[in-house]
Amino acid sequence: MIQLGKTLISADIFEEYFACDLAQCKGDCCVQGDAGAPLEKSELPVLERIYPVVGSYMRPEGIEAVERQGLYVKDKTGEYVTPLVDGRECAFVVFENGIAYCAIEKAYRDGKIDFPKPVSCHLYPIRITEYTHFTAVNYHRWDICSAACALGAKLKMPLYRYLKEPLIRRFGAAWYRELEQLAGDYLAGKG
Repeated sequence: MIQLGKTLISADIFEEYFACDLAQCKGDCCVQGDAGAPLEKSELPVLERIYPVVGSYMRPEGIEAVERQGLYVKDKTGEYVTPLVDGRECAFVVFENGIAYCAIEKAYRDGKIDFPKPVSCHLYPIRITEYTHFTAVNYHRWDICSAACALGAKLKMPLYRYLKEPLIRRFGAAWYRELEQLAGDYLAGKG
């Protein structure tokens, strides 16, 4: 682990290559798993505010899941997550040509809302864990992302660079500039 301010960063963030390959994975990270997307408490009122717009992008099954469960639920660890459709895909998933997309992100890209999507989704496969005195920044390995790892390796795209925008969104531009410096120092030391 590498410390940057009050964050502890896994070296995998610097060492691993990654670039989403939707043509290969079909957005399976939004469909697989045993819980919805993790939500920060600050995102809960945002979901309430944007839902009237986002709902128009959603599938009937997703709308029904939200109506039945709410815009967010607590998972088995007591954390807030998005609801699921039939215990499977995120309620906010929409499918186009067999590929899963986020209804929230679609509304954002259309300029209808000012919220791109939950930060946990934006950061994936980086997972953030908050502790009392620090924040852990880890790489979550999942076999459904093997195509993204292969494409990232082909492009020589380090994970921290691929996720520059969401890392800046979560931690700020100054933090990211320091992260780039740490990455350079770390990788130079390995070479």
